[in-house]
Amino acid sequence: MAMTMTGEYDLPVPPQTVWEKLNDAATLKACIPGCEQLDKTSDTEFAAVATTKIGPVKAKFKGKVTLSDLDPPNGYKISGQGDGGVAGFAKGGATVKLTPKNGGTVLSYTVEAQIGGKLAQLGQRLINGAAKKIADDFFKNFAAAVSPKSA
Repeated sequence: MAMTMTGEYDLPVPPQTVWEKLNDAATLKACIPGCEQLDKTSDTEFAAVATTKIGPVKAKFKGKVTLSDLDPPNGYKISGQGDGGVAGFAKGGATVKLTPKNGGTVLSYTVEAQIGGKLAQLGQRLINGAAKKIADDFFKNFAAAVSPKSA
């Protein structure tokens, strides 16, 4: 089952700051829902472990995340694939674009994802809703992580 999602966030910091946070393993780990481990294995690769629950199926995914088409500080493509054992697999990618706007940054993204196995049997509406929530949660968490803390 394949799905596509898009979105846009206004961030109150310059593109360079957003770029640095998008490449920081600690920031990404804190922002990815259910992420238990995210280790940088090279300048463009991470090893990841995340647990997610979609409907009645809870799965721990182990996989790899790769950054490509790097265009600092304007954006990149982030791709990943994970194996959830009997629950199935997930793979996909996101194109992230950073555009300067009024001293801040507009972060826009297009996510394409595929799932298979037990997860794919849950039904497209349930899967799409859960995938959208995970993407929204990540970008909300990321927006909070890059925003200056108010006194």
